[in-house]
This record gives sequence, structure tokens and C-alpha cells, in this order.
Amino acid sequence: MTQRLACLAAVLIVSPGFAADLRESIAQDYDAHLADLFTYLHANPELSMQEFETSDRMASELEAAGYTITRNIGKTGLAGTLRNGDGPVLMIRADMDGLPVLEKTDLDYKSTAKQVNLEGIEMPVMHACGHDMHMTTLVGVARRMAALRDRWQGTLLLVGQPAEEAEGGAKAMVADGLYDRVGRPDFALALHVSAGDPLGKITFSDGLMYSSADTVRINVRGVATHGASPHLGKDPILIGSQIVVALQSIVTREVGPLEPAVITVGAFRGGTAPNVIADHARLDITVRANTEETRYQLLDSIERVAINTARAAGVPEDLLPEVIIYSDGAPTTNNDAALARRVRAAMQAGMGANSLMEYKQTDMGAEDFPDLVNVDPPIPSVYFQVGGTPVEDLESGNWAGHHSGLFRIDPEGSVTAGVEAMTLAALEVLGRPPN
Repeated sequence: MTQRLACLAAVLIVSPGFAADLRESIAQDYDAHLADLFTYLHANPELSMQEFETSDRMASELEAAGYTITRNIGKTGLAGTLRNGDGPVLMIRADMDGLPVLEKTDLDYKSTAKQVNLEGIEMPVMHACGHDMHMTTLVGVARRMAALRDRWQGTLLLVGQPAEEAEGGAKAMVADGLYDRVGRPDFALALHVSAGDPLGKITFSDGLMYSSADTVRINVRGVATHGASPHLGKDPILIGSQIVVALQSIVTREVGPLEPAVITVGAFRGGTAPNVIADHARLDITVRANTEETRYQLLDSIERVAINTARAAGVPEDLLPEVIIYSDGAPTTNNDAALARRVRAAMQAGMGANSLMEYKQTDMGAEDFPDLVNVDPPIPSVYFQVGGTPVEDLESGNWAGHHSGLFRIDPEGSVTAGVEAMTLAALEVLGRPPN
């Protein structure tokens, strides 16, 4: 379908009367059902790959809406399928996991949950990134699309994905045969609530949405000795400190000045006593880039800098640093330009042009959604944001960023806007003009 025909299709499907009816039906569904679902999900978060009760609730919600459920994909993942004649297959994904964060809001439904993580440590758990909104929106879309079967044809595949926060849930679902079990989609959509954007505003680009994210661990090895005799050993804390500083030269002197790149050493652990030079220190690093080329340049350079900094300090070859690049890193998130133009036209026709904002990347956050769509051949996809904070709170500074214990969004405004935008996008992909 050409871009012009796609836009015409959206206008035909999204008449003013239909748009008003859709908005009203979403508002009624929020009051009758979705508000309680959001409250439940927010108050009962679960950690990555441990979303057992969350997965059960999502399965029951989708099944009640008429979807066929496939469970235990990539451990706790699930998919709901609704077939409605011949046509494209559209996948819509929502992530399900919470974060090991203590909630500090004053919400009457705040999370007090605790859970033992996969390392055996009890942690507080909070939906501090909006995945409760994402899941509630997915259920709202499921219910609207089931009620609107006379306006679309094809197959709708709704996915509840585990472990987005830990990066690896998308890969786990694909590796566990997601597309063999439920069919391969022709298109894919996903959304994220944004605390830094005005409530209900939709924003996305025709290309880059989010940066890549990789985790690197450097095990710095040395030779232990008495703290009063440093010349008899090789100090891994000193060498590790030199590595921390040297890593920043990769960003400032190896990557082009107009190319975004981040190397952040978030944890530095080493030593046991003030008068002991230890034999080991550990650096844990997050690495961010906006292109795959820069991503791999950074990872290669980190290994070179770590090893050769230790060499320069006289560390024996058999004790050079061990550099571990974890395999669950997330690629850059890039929207398919043609599909982005189609769904933008549908959203504008249904919600009004002033409901959309220009997208601007403000940080180097990342997503593992690309691991669902960067298959062979790639699945055209669009990822968009939904504003979650009232304008007056943004203007006064009365809001907190994602992953904060004070994170909160306006659930009604963000969920209803998310359901409306995603339903319009789904109808653009699967829809047909009404008779």
C-alpha cells in the first residue's frame, strides 16, 4: 500500500463519529474495568523472570476478552491470539516486570511488595517504569479490538513479555519458539509511558527511538600484598581506577564528537581492609550508543583499554583483566519509517493533530523490544511514547523520572490515551473501510 493510500484508509476508518465513539467507549471501559486492573498491577509488581502472578492475571484478562492463550513462552511470557479472517498478522507487546526499587510515593495503592530475586536476595519491588500502564493498555486494546471485529480483518497477537528491565525477556521468548508457537507477525507495535512528557501526548519518530544498552564487567586482577609494601604487589584498585579514567577517552577521543556515546562505570568493588592490597577488583559498566556501528566500536575499545592499561602497570600476562560482555544487551530501537507514517496519520485522524508532539531523544535509555523484531527477515515495527504527567506538574517540577521510588504517572489520562492511540494504529494496520 502506498503512503497516500494508507493515509486515505486511515481517514476512511477514523471518521469523526467513530473517533468520538471510540474515545467514549475507552473512557467507559477505564471506569468499569481498567482502573481496577491498573491498581492491582501497580500494587502487585514482580521482578524480571518471576512475573508468575502477573502473567496469570494477564492471561485471564486476555482470555476473558476472547483471545486464545499460549503460556510459558520464555518462562513467564504469554501470547493472546484473536483471529478474524484473512489479513495481516499484527503483534502488540507489553512488558510485565517491575524493578527492585522501594516505592516512596503517597499513593493509596502503592506497592509494599518484596520478592527474593534470582540471586536469593529479598528486594522491594515497584512498577517504577510504567509497565503497569503498558499491561493495562494492552488489555484495553484487546477489549476494544474484540468489540470492533467488524472494522478489521487478520490476526491480532498480543504479547506479555517478561524481563524487559533485566534485558533478555524478548530474546528468551524468541529462543523459546514464540513465532513457531503462535505464528510470525507481519507488523509489530509497542508503547512506553513517559513521565517527562505531557499527559496523553503521543510522540515517536520515523527512525531512532532508543539507544543500545550493553553491560560489561571487568575483573581486574592483581597481586596481593601488605598495604605498607605496595611495591611488592600489583594493586587492582589503582589499576581499576586508571581503567575508569581511561575508558572516558574512548568517548572523547575515539568516537566522533557528533555521535552520542556513553560509558558509565556504575559499580567499583574491591578490597577488604585498609592495610591490605587485594588481588581483585571489579568494574560494572553500562554502555550506550545510537548506532550499531558505534555500539561495537565501544565494546571493542573497552576490552583494549582495560587489558592494555593493566599491561602498562606491569601486570603479568596471565593476570590481565577479564572483560565480560553480557549477551543480553539491547540493540538500538528503530522505527520503520513507512509504518510510522501510516500509524501517525491514523492517530492524527482519530485523536487530532495536537495530540501528537515532535519526538526528541533526551537521554540514552534503551529497550529490548528490538529483539522481538530483529529476526530474519526483520519485522516492520513502530514504538511510541505516551505522556504520563499533567502539564502543571511538569511546569512546577512536581514529578520524578523513571526508576525512581517517587515515580508516578496519571493512570487514567495515560491509559486512555494509550488505548486510543494503539487501537487506531492497529486499525490502520488491520482495518478495512466500514460498509
